[in-house]
Amino acid sequence: MLLNIALIITLALVLYYVFSLIKLPGILGLIAAGILVGPSVLNVVDPEVAILLKELKTAALIVILIRAGLGINRETLHKVGRPAINMSFIPGVIEGLTVMTIAHYIFDFSWVEGGMLGFIIAAVSPAVVVPTMLELKDKGFGKKKEVPTLVLAGASVDDVFAITIFSVFTGLAAGSSVNVGHILWSVPAGIILGALLGLVLGFALVWFFRKFHIRDTKKVIIFMIVAVVFYEITEMESLKEIIPLAGLLGIMAIGFIILEKYSKLAKRLSSKFNKVWVLSEILLFVYIGTEVQINQLDASLVGSGLLILLLGLTARSIGVWISLLGSDLNTKEKLFSIIAYWPKATVQAAIGAVPLTLIEAGKLGATTMETGQVILAMAVLSIVITAPLGAIGIKAFGPKLLSKN
Repeated sequence: MLLNIALIITLALVLYYVFSLIKLPGILGLIAAGILVGPSVLNVVDPEVAILLKELKTAALIVILIRAGLGINRETLHKVGRPAINMSFIPGVIEGLTVMTIAHYIFDFSWVEGGMLGFIIAAVSPAVVVPTMLELKDKGFGKKKEVPTLVLAGASVDDVFAITIFSVFTGLAAGSSVNVGHILWSVPAGIILGALLGLVLGFALVWFFRKFHIRDTKKVIIFMIVAVVFYEITEMESLKEIIPLAGLLGIMAIGFIILEKYSKLAKRLSSKFNKVWVLSEILLFVYIGTEVQINQLDASLVGSGLLILLLGLTARSIGVWISLLGSDLNTKEKLFSIIAYWPKATVQAAIGAVPLTLIEAGKLGATTMETGQVILAMAVLSIVITAPLGAIGIKAFGPKLLSKN
């Protein structure tokens, strides 16, 4: 396993460097490395390493959200509050409904099957968005109006809406009764409760770190343990059926409170987590690459699939523009926010195969195997197209559209 991991990381570092040399985002090199070693091409990832990568992917996602939280203070939150709330659900809902409608006519899906596809596709990727926004923040771009913070705050909640609505359509496909009233109150309640629990944990960590004087490295370990346990609890299926807690937002809230109440420590922890991110980034994007199985793409679907993705991204872009109406962002900053909301990867890799798995288990009633295969192919295509498109767009246009402080 160690040799397998060492070879994968070596290839990832080489491709990261190659992509950087040709002025492309290094994360694309990491994804490319994952595709090469994954089942689509060489298929050399040890099965036990694949399981380990899946778990480490979660830890890496937690690291970037901690870094994001440690960089958001009260003044920043006040600046981005209302637009960030709008960005958390308006673009995703509009895109999901658009894809659902188009899939109904192009693929001859039922409305329920189109809904499953629409809200798999609709989720933005925090894995791509958050680190690229943090990089722009570190370089001072968009600082005056906190545009990168606005984008990453919205992206951390966007997934909650997309996955929740996807689960509703999955339930309908399985013939289960869906309580609309429960959905209408549970989603906003889950977001608020997730944030509040994060705040409570943040206060608890501040008290603990003030009470007990230990090395910063050990504080990072304790912080990670608390964040991982909190995230895993929010991901429990039994809890999701009652209320879908916004675990990602809660983790950011922990960092926010530490910065607010113990800023000196927050800066030191942020420096430590920046170093942890060096390895976490590699593991996260290599994992995403291994989940992109090119052989799942049906060549006959590519043309219609690209059309659906294009129309979906257009709808998402309109949703971002609507979300920012009335904000103090200028046209260039709004355009950047649109581009930054394109990438898809994490959620699509995680749940793209869920409908097909449920169909194979006989749990989705009349939904055919072919429909499940089309949904999976569309999830793969969305990663292949939008992750590079968004990452390149952010890198190329961020410095041009955002003013530097």
